[in-house]
Parts: sequence; structure tokens; C-alpha cells
Amino acid sequence: MANQFSVSPMSQRIELKSGETYNGSILVANSIESTEDFYFKISVSPYNVEGVEYTPDFLTMTDRSRIVDWIELDTKTGRLEPNEVKEIHFSIKVPEDAPSGGQYAMIGVSSDNTATNSNTAVKDVFEMASLIFATVDGETRHDGRILDMQVPGFVASGNPVISTTLTNNGNVHETATIAITVKNHITGETVYPKDAENMAFETIVMPETTRLFTRELNGLPALGIFEVVQNVDYLDVDLSSSTIMVICPIWFIVLVVATIASVISMVCYGRHLKHKKAAKNTASDFSD
Repeated sequence: MANQFSVSPMSQRIELKSGETYNGSILVANSIESTEDFYFKISVSPYNVEGVEYTPDFLTMTDRSRIVDWIELDTKTGRLEPNEVKEIHFSIKVPEDAPSGGQYAMIGVSSDNTATNSNTAVKDVFEMASLIFATVDGETRHDGRILDMQVPGFVASGNPVISTTLTNNGNVHETATIAITVKNHITGETVYPKDAENMAFETIVMPETTRLFTRELNGLPALGIFEVVQNVDYLDVDLSSSTIMVICPIWFIVLVVATIASVISMVCYGRHLKHKKAAKNTASDFSD
């Protein structure tokens, strides 16, 4: 298998101090199954988000992405043999007048198709990234709320999707921990998640944004009544909600409706025969 690589960590949360230099690194690895050398290039871009669904924006420079100008890479190109890993070092020189609060950037790694040896240059590889979530010391403002927690009450097709809406009015990113459990309402058996260790997960809410977080519940029984408990821990607020959710596929609804219609039809036909027989008997009595 050719043209495979990875970057780690996928994100870093770091603390910065005005006037000081922070030193960090990322790892770039060529797959053990690769059949070619991997020529790569590295770049630094701003990281912003758009809308409540957090569409990434790696082009727009804002006050929250000034860190792009502070980052220096020890190399911008390189080559990896199959199964080789290389550590790429970077430094962040924080200005004395750096604004306090969050700063965000992306260190991107992509194939370098301009490598001198075109026979081994990796082609058609999408860019991978390590996101930088940095906090500059100083006055930080923590201000946010849990706006909404939604669980569908009735699901006829597809996997149920739960949602949580969070807002951050502060000047630094915040972390929300969301836990979801689904139990069979009749038996009390936990049907989601199958592994208790995967019950809770984290999501980051960027400053001065509202985030709509959704989670698709895979692997639930196709039919049943369930209790869905969603717990959100955000900015020292621990909020829980419990909702009864009915999963009833369309085919089952059609089957029930068809069965009811069939029963009604049979009852009506039986009554019709009964009335017809009664009318025939009455007519016979009159003829006698």
C-alpha cells in the first residue's frame, strides 16, 4: 500500500506566556505498509470555525490566529522511508504585547509532489494536520452556557441522533464533557454504549462561538422503547436530561396498519355476511 502517512498528535493544548518561547513538536510517520518513500511539506495556517456546525476555516486571519506569525518550524520539507517516523520541532515566540486568551493555528503536513525524485514522490495524498489550541496568560474570561439538549422522541428510520448546543462568550476555548447512556425502558438493560469506557467524550467550544454538537447512536435495537440519559458537564455546570425514545421502523408500522386493516376488513365482511344471511332468512319467512 502506497501513499499513506499519519500526523500526531492531532491536536495540542498548550499554555503560553507573553515574552517567552514555547518549544513543541509533532510526529510524521510513513506507513509500515507503504511501498514508497514519502516526500512531505509542512505549513502553518490559521484555524477558525464557521457556523454552529464548526466548518473549519484555515484561510482567514483573525485576532485569535495571530499565533501563526509566532510559530517557526525547524524544517518545512522532508522525506520518510516506509515505516519511518520523524519528529518535527517548532517554536512559538510569544510577543510581550500578545493578547491574553485563546490563539489557534494548524500545522499542516501534505505530500510534496515537487520532490526531485518524481518516481518516488507521493501523489494524491490529502493534507493532515495537528491543531494548536493555545492559551496566552493574562486576563481570561470564562463565560458560556448549555443552550439546548435534544433527543428524538420517535425514530422511524435511520440511527437516532442526539444534539447538544453550547455557547462560549469568553476569550478562551472551553471543554465540555458529554455522556450518553441508552437503556431498554422495559428490561433496564444498557444498550448504548456497549463499552462503559466510551460513555463520555469531550468536545472543544471556541471563544465567542456557539457549537451544535451531534452524536449518532449506532448499534441500537431496531425496535423498542428506550430511556436516553444525556449528561453535559460544561463550565462547572453539570446538567442531565432523561427522555423516552421509541424506535419503530416504517416496515413495522406498515405491518401493524396492514394487520389492523385486515382485521377490520374481516370483521366488516363477517358482519356483511351476517346481515346478508339475516336478510335472506327474513325474506324466506315472508315467502312462507
